[in-house]
Amino acid sequence: MEKVQVEILGLSNAPNSQGAFALILKESGGKRQLPIIIGANEAQAIAIEIENIKPPRPLTHDLFQNILDQLGVTIVEVFINELKDGTFYSIITLADDGENFEIDSRPSDAIAIALRAGAPIYVEEEIIEEAGITYIPDDEIQKIEKMLHTATKTKVNPTTILEKLQKDLENAINSEDYELAVKLRDQIKKLTLNS
Repeated sequence: MEKVQVEILGLSNAPNSQGAFALILKESGGKRQLPIIIGANEAQAIAIEIENIKPPRPLTHDLFQNILDQLGVTIVEVFINELKDGTFYSIITLADDGENFEIDSRPSDAIAIALRAGAPIYVEEEIIEEAGITYIPDDEIQKIEKMLHTATKTKVNPTTILEKLQKDLENAINSEDYELAVKLRDQIKKLTLNS
């Protein structure tokens, strides 16, 4: 098992998922991103902590952290360790009197709690490979577009299926349609492996 540390890049409305949000995790010191679709309540709990908003009364994740604090239990880390049938799984590692133990959790709850505890968040390398998206900076996209434009002007036909899929993937990422981006990325991988 290889753990990749991630940080929260942001939250956005999930296209085609009514009431859901895309939580975007970014590889620390890298270009890969992992979108996870989460519910509105969990998105709100994460956003409140990211924005450092203090509600007048403790919310569920605050309550959980308060209980751990009172018991002297600390959160060591959160680890998104499995992706099965499109569902992410995670564990929260806790420490009590020098002994570690793990609790099964939904990633959205685990991340909301990790933020409150200042604990690191990790993702299994295989999950990032399978479901992650490599971020392409705007200036690199512009270079690619310029090359395609130049190729078109010089009568070179750049529109192979693979190039079309890669352009569609870039557009999906730019428009934050991460569900479509994952499907396109999978198609590109299939074509690359079959060629």
